[in-house]
Amino acid sequence: MSKTTIALEAAVATVIENTPKDVAQTNRQRVYVDRAFAQILKLIAPRIRHFVRQYGLVAHWEDAEQCCAIAVHRAIEAYDPAKAQFTTFVNWQIRGELQSLRFRLMTDQRPSAKKVEATTVSLSALATSPDGDEISPEAMIEDEFALARTEAGASDYLAEGAVSELIDAYVDQLRKVGVEALRRRPRVKKADAPVRRQGPFKSVDPVEMEKLEAKLLRDREIVERRIFETATLDEISNDTGVTKERIRQITKTATKMLTEIAAEAPRFEMMADDARRAMPPARPRRTAAAKPVSLLPDPTALHNRLSHIEAIESERMSYITPALPVVQPMFH
Repeated sequence: MSKTTIALEAAVATVIENTPKDVAQTNRQRVYVDRAFAQILKLIAPRIRHFVRQYGLVAHWEDAEQCCAIAVHRAIEAYDPAKAQFTTFVNWQIRGELQSLRFRLMTDQRPSAKKVEATTVSLSALATSPDGDEISPEAMIEDEFALARTEAGASDYLAEGAVSELIDAYVDQLRKVGVEALRRRPRVKKADAPVRRQGPFKSVDPVEMEKLEAKLLRDREIVERRIFETATLDEISNDTGVTKERIRQITKTATKMLTEIAAEAPRFEMMADDARRAMPPARPRRTAAAKPVSLLPDPTALHNRLSHIEAIESERMSYITPALPVVQPMFH
């Protein structure tokens, strides 16, 4: 490296070292930054004069110098020693700022643009703030809800994948049960029977296997639409030709099996936890309380409502023992 490059690297390191990001800058650090920045401008002054002449901005020398100072600031902020030297960063920043300044002050000087009398307009001049300042293109196209929509889309994508895998596991379990049932079924031997299939289903009749696959495909559609897409019974019945009562039976059995699969498989553990939290709490069973045993008859019983007990004093009936209650029936 040349002496100028070494001096630039040292000055830039001083600026970065005395520009904290998390705390406020002290007066001493501010002095060090100003001195280092002035040293950087002094070292690259010949390069700035060269680019100003190259872009034809000699008549606008002060504006060009201001743009070059801004370019140095941006080059320091974007500087990464692991990618390239500082001279590379500052060269591209200066060229970009001077190019932008030329487009703002003059028409496009390229031969192709002169032929059609084209005028180059900066994107920053397309919109202005209420204060009259130019708005950068990044601020114009920035969407504050983009991150939320992206996260929601990713969540929906992962949820759909998990649901598809869960339904696949349910269908595989049904297939195993159906194949075992077909294997236990006695087969009728025919002279022109087709050749047995090779593989895990070699002992199953191919015709019966095709019927089983068609049934599994139908059940998968019913489960997917009824449980996860909340389609109505009438819609599914019209599309599949299955009665609504049979759809209820398939859905009930599938819900139980899906819950068991989600509880057993570790990859569906989160779905099982969400399902448990969504379920209403179980109601405690009410046990029949033992009725207290009483020696007196139940006054609310139907056969006891037609009579009542009345005490008669001894003065009213002399032939009855005093304080002895007498029961008199009263009919309505």
